[in-house]
Amino acid sequence: MKSVSFGPTLRLRVLLGCEIALGPGKADLLEGIRETGSIAAAGRRLGMSYKRAWMLLDTMNGCFSKPLVEAVKGGKSGGGAWLTALGEEVLFRYRHMEKETERVVAGDLSRLKRVMRKAPRDARRRNSVDKR
Repeated sequence: MKSVSFGPTLRLRVLLGCEIALGPGKADLLEGIRETGSIAAAGRRLGMSYKRAWMLLDTMNGCFSKPLVEAVKGGKSGGGAWLTALGEEVLFRYRHMEKETERVVAGDLSRLKRVMRKAPRDARRRNSVDKR
């Protein structure tokens, strides 16, 4: 599971209507499935339940013309999951878009960092209360 970073950061999301078709967490889930061959294992890596991982996959699959992930249920031979060709393409494109976005806005983000707090005011209050 990724830690929360303080200071301004970017998070790219691709929307289709009101649905988040693809974002950082969904891309991480796709990478986890590619690396582990398992929806459950990929979800565990990200600190999410199997049900949550399936819900995210269902949303992604519903936003694209074809499924991004295919899976076989477990049993004697065991189950498994893998990215389809479209899933590989979508993940590649998303990661490319992230890198390009970061590159293009780096200067502006650096300027914003100079005038922003290290953490939101409310979070700083909570942290100081927690330390007592």
